[in-house]
Amino acid sequence: MGMMEKSPLAARLQGQIEGDLLFDAFSRGRYATDASIYQMTPLGAVVPRGLQDIETALGAARELGASVLPRGGGTSQCGQTVNTALVLDNTKYFNKIIELDVENRRCVVQPGIVLDELNRALRPHGLWYPVDVSTASRATIGGMAANNSCGGRSLRYGTMRDNVLSIEAILADGTRARFGPVSRGAPFGNDALSALTSDMLALGEREQAEIAARFPNIIRRVGGYNIDALTPDHAQNNMAHLLVGSEGTLGYFTEIELKLSPLQTTKVTGACHFPSFHAAMDAAQHLVPLKPAAVELVDDTMIALARDIPMFRQTISQFVEGEPAALLLVEFAEGSDAANAAKLEELSDKMSELGFAFDRSGKNWGGSVAVTDAKLQNEIGEVRKSGLNIMMSMKSEGKPVSFVEDCAVELPDLAEYTAGLTEIFEKNGTKGTWYAHASVGCLHVRPVLNMKLDQDVKTMRAIAEECFDLVAKYKGSHSGEHGDGIVRSEFHEKMFGPRMVESFGEVKDRFDPTGFFNPGKIVRPPKMDDRTLFRYGPEYAVKPMKTALDWSAWPGAGGGFQGAVEMCNNNGACRKLKGGVMCPSYRVTRNERDVVRGRANSLRLAISGQLGPDAFASDAMAETMKLCVSCKGCKRECPTGVDMAKMKIEVLAARAQKHGLSLHDKLVGYMPKYAPFASKLPWLANARNWLPGVAKLTEGLTGFAAGRDLPRWSSRPFRDDEFQDANPDVVLWADIFNRYFEPENLRAAGRVLQAAGLKVAVARPVDGKGVLDCGRTYLAVGLVEEARASAHRALDALRPHAEAGVPIVGLEPSSLLTLRDEIPVLVPGDAAEAVAAKALMLEEYLAQAGIALPLKPLGRPILLHGHCHQKAHNVMGSVQKVLAQIPGTEVEMVETSCCGMAGAFGYGKDTVETSLKMAELDLLPAVRAAPADAIVVADGTSCRHQIKDGAAREAIHVARVLEMALDGAGTGA
Repeated sequence: MGMMEKSPLAARLQGQIEGDLLFDAFSRGRYATDASIYQMTPLGAVVPRGLQDIETALGAARELGASVLPRGGGTSQCGQTVNTALVLDNTKYFNKIIELDVENRRCVVQPGIVLDELNRALRPHGLWYPVDVSTASRATIGGMAANNSCGGRSLRYGTMRDNVLSIEAILADGTRARFGPVSRGAPFGNDALSALTSDMLALGEREQAEIAARFPNIIRRVGGYNIDALTPDHAQNNMAHLLVGSEGTLGYFTEIELKLSPLQTTKVTGACHFPSFHAAMDAAQHLVPLKPAAVELVDDTMIALARDIPMFRQTISQFVEGEPAALLLVEFAEGSDAANAAKLEELSDKMSELGFAFDRSGKNWGGSVAVTDAKLQNEIGEVRKSGLNIMMSMKSEGKPVSFVEDCAVELPDLAEYTAGLTEIFEKNGTKGTWYAHASVGCLHVRPVLNMKLDQDVKTMRAIAEECFDLVAKYKGSHSGEHGDGIVRSEFHEKMFGPRMVESFGEVKDRFDPTGFFNPGKIVRPPKMDDRTLFRYGPEYAVKPMKTALDWSAWPGAGGGFQGAVEMCNNNGACRKLKGGVMCPSYRVTRNERDVVRGRANSLRLAISGQLGPDAFASDAMAETMKLCVSCKGCKRECPTGVDMAKMKIEVLAARAQKHGLSLHDKLVGYMPKYAPFASKLPWLANARNWLPGVAKLTEGLTGFAAGRDLPRWSSRPFRDDEFQDANPDVVLWADIFNRYFEPENLRAAGRVLQAAGLKVAVARPVDGKGVLDCGRTYLAVGLVEEARASAHRALDALRPHAEAGVPIVGLEPSSLLTLRDEIPVLVPGDAAEAVAAKALMLEEYLAQAGIALPLKPLGRPILLHGHCHQKAHNVMGSVQKVLAQIPGTEVEMVETSCCGMAGAFGYGKDTVETSLKMAELDLLPAVRAAPADAIVVADGTSCRHQIKDGAAREAIHVARVLEMALDGAGTGA
């Protein structure tokens, strides 16, 4: 995996590790950042297959005097998971459930297991692990334990510390030990672990008074080491609780035993409305005694942002009354509908008691809106989560920065504390948006700062100092959720006092006397504003660069390309393994290289000169981009809107310019040029598929996998004159894939539109020569100028129709949606905007125009798979709406990521294996499980081919399904 760089550690580990060894510059760069503002390049990374690899790697590091950083999802916001150390990434292989004891509600797991994956495995047993962090789709149990994570329902379930029973860890000297409950005065035997345990219990006893005086008395305290777990006044002392929250500084976790909870079945939410932010903060202390599972804050900024977004507007309208300054979303999960209803009644009474009613005005306006519908509750949850994402997606140089984000205070102090914090921000010339866990006095707020400016770094320091003073005044916690890392470790003395900081040092030195594990975190830290540790340090600069597409929506070099790349803040949402589309290649390989974040980091480091000269067009960059299938899942699902498909075009263009094209690239890219000729001799063009041995013989030359049949050229391709009404109501966009390979789809679409009483014409080139094309195949190989020329021809033909208000309707998502997505950045201007506004998928047009087709029952169920670009552009709802018009037909939408074919990707000899693995994640199993008489529907040409190749089932386009269902016009499947 990448070239080994000359490193004594790499040389020592070469041939000794079963897992992956990553010591090249690109890999080290990918592990240099987490979701914080920091960047520290590691010595290298090991992705261990199991315990043997871990012990080998630790032994080598110990021998050579290197430090070690254990790492999970790498989403820490305080810099816990960056260091100039050897990184061990547990997420790819070291992620199994070792034991599940349903009866006693406990399980033992390896640290690399992701929370969502664990909960998926527990669900059939009626159990879950309730520390429900918002990053559940990528947070690992090891990382959560190291951080002492909390989650939205910590009011009911507590933190990680309350839900971890024991931990097995490897200590700095190589000893393997299990840490769990211990009894004072009981014999520990005479091994090293007993001596360590005795020393820690003695420390707890010695410092009991200081702990009582200095430790904040709140749930949300995750700063320092949990030495309060070892004081004699604890009913039970548990050594594992000292390791929880230790940020990988005390030992390497190998097994974690967890306490499980019964699954929540029924839930309800009361949306409490307040006339002012202060009133909401003041009310929290009065609502928490009602024993809700969670109380989450949404402020008016978040409500306004959500109202501006079409997909959230309807949700907001269903539970928000009037114009509240803040909402508290109070969730109850009492186990029965009757008990939940009683709780909502109590909540309503409490709001009245506090003086709020919807029929009052001014400071007494407000009240509670009951939300009992499960679907709406889930949608509200999505709005809350997306609120942060919207805030983080500012395109300006300044971004909301996490450093005082999760301080926590006791509930009676919450209103005063937040008012004080707002004053500090205003004094320093910035402001923050509020959200999060009002139930436990822990509110997330991020001041907007530009970390490239020295002045803003100074402002950050000033805000941090003042905020932590304010927190100390209220005896709160400066670290209520996200831990210490680099951001907060240096402020422990301010929070806990010098004696406690000395005790933390004692813990570290007793466990790890040489500073072997993750040095500089919790004890003996660097300054939080040491710019040499920043992702955007004092030397950071991107030289001017020429880009192929329009990136002017963002700031920075390359006409804004720099700003677009820097939108990646490493939040890791692209690492999810189920749900949505993003990121299909990561779901197959589990490599940091093959995830949107890994690619974005590689691009940022390359354009800023940190990976050497010409890194942007290098082979290592090509390798980084190789498995990106341009599904555009990230465009829609990345919280900050990183569009890797578009960025890949820039890399391909730079490579094409520098290295030229292979024969494979030419065959893919220039298809629009040779298609008209190939279609005249289809038997010859198809010979590779039917002549024995030809596919194998040509594999090396053409780069097409011998085991795949290529799409079959039609002997009767679609012609522009097949539908040519004057003054059309609708213009049909005939893409080259359907035109030359499956012309029956275009014919079916034309007939369906005519059956709706519409006049149909096919879009034709202005000069009458050749056929129109969107340029998609050219973009796929980096031929941007050829794509631009195609775009100009398309716009010349389509603009008059668009300006006359005539819809442009297409069938192939990757082609039609190019008119909406890529063409406006290839040829920016009025023509592109006009055409993009009128370009619609067939089903979108039928749904938006409210056309009721004369359809008859098919008597067969439908299994529907969405093309990635349809999902990215949110058009699958229209497909379902149109298919629902067929009387008595059951439509099942498969929850799938990318089908894996992705244009030419699935045909490449180097990528065919990954392609099939992508299909096997969700799509092919669902198709095989479908009833034999089910109609499998897929709009994407490549999706239909993947289904045929992988499941031996014929999938058809929606246009043909509608044609089959037309009254008296069904032509059969």
